[in-house]
Amino acid sequence: MIRHSVILKLKSDLGLEEKQAFFDAVDKLAVIPNVQKFEVLKQISTKNKFEYGISMEFDNQEQYDFYSNHAEHQAFIQNFWIKSVEDFLEIDYILI
Repeated sequence: MIRHSVILKLKSDLGLEEKQAFFDAVDKLAVIPNVQKFEVLKQISTKNKFEYGISMEFDNQEQYDFYSNHAEHQAFIQNFWIKSVEDFLEIDYILI
């Protein structure tokens, strides 16, 4: 199992409609084949600068690679991620 997590901060000049469009697009990632336990999270700690998290799981590396290269994921990056995200941290975990 691979748990893919992205912790992010949106650009401060995004309007409410732009933020909503971003999260609507994020939600569509959940329907890409093999995505499991999809969650969009609001970060509440004051210990870091990040605001949101996106988390999902895959059974194996092949499924994760399929997701990463999927046309819907690539379109999301080009159409929403690049213009909306100020900073992020990506973490991919496996059980030990």
